[in-house]
Amino acid sequence: MHPNQQLIQTFYEAFSKKDYVTMGACYHPDATFRDEAFDLRGPEVPAMWHMLCERGKDLRIVFSEVAADEHRGSANWEAWYTFSKSGRKVHNVIHAEFTFKDGKILTHHDTFPFHRWARQALGLPGLLLGWTGFFRKKVQATAMDGLRKFMQ
Repeated sequence: MHPNQQLIQTFYEAFSKKDYVTMGACYHPDATFRDEAFDLRGPEVPAMWHMLCERGKDLRIVFSEVAADEHRGSANWEAWYTFSKSGRKVHNVIHAEFTFKDGKILTHHDTFPFHRWARQALGLPGLLLGWTGFFRKKVQATAMDGLRKFMQ
């Protein structure tokens, strides 16, 4: 197994145990993370995982298809949890892409169908507005505000 593949494996094994300390240690200090809700740099990245692990009381994840070489990696993962703002159950299916530097994750980009997630997490408003840029920006602003408060 390539060391970067092992790094991704270690990351998701830690995530499945809500071990945010080990997750954070997988990232390079200059790491970036991007998904439908966050666009993060440096210390914001491990702080997000800390927040999600701590707040995700019923969070459960599984991962598969971990692959990596010297430069790039990928994995698929699924998360089941209750969205705290609405109390609604979510099952999110995510594809992750990675790059590496100095044996750590440098970039991490998660993609998932935002409209599907919004419909599950937010109900009718997500169903009706989840496809709009305005709604996506509101979700992003709310997520970043929550992370900033958590980091304080």
